Amino acid sequence: MIRCVRLWTGKDNNSYFEEGVIDLNLKNDRGDVLSSKFAAQTISFQETGSGGKYDWHNDPVRQLVITLSGTLDFVTRNNEHFIINPGDILLAEDSTGTGHSWKLIGPEPWRRAYIILTPGEVVSFKANAS
Repeated sequence: MIRCVRLWTGKDNNSYFEEGVIDLNLKNDRGDVLSSKFAAQTISFQETGSGGKYDWHNDPVRQLVITLSGTLDFVTRNNEHFIINPGDILLAEDSTGTGHSWKLIGPEPWRRAYIILTPGEVVSFKANAS
């Protein structure tokens, strides 16, 4: 399973998150497990140097953010924190509301891939059992 954190805007206009995985519910002829496919519009890459941070903001569009290097501490306006590590995926769906902020922790830069999802596309996110 691949760790994924879903970030969205609640009815109260605040950002919330839940931890889960990208559901690898299919097998190929080699015995690998894989997710279903989903359509994307674009992919781009970005790097933020060590010590970087970004104050309160929303995500511009619904997207997947795949962390290649760096460790981040995300926080919502309700002061709820979650950590993103290399290899984690962020399913960013909080394009409205009070938003979130993040800061890099540790010495590594944050290198990531942004995958802009096709509107309405279903992502095989599966929340952890509570």
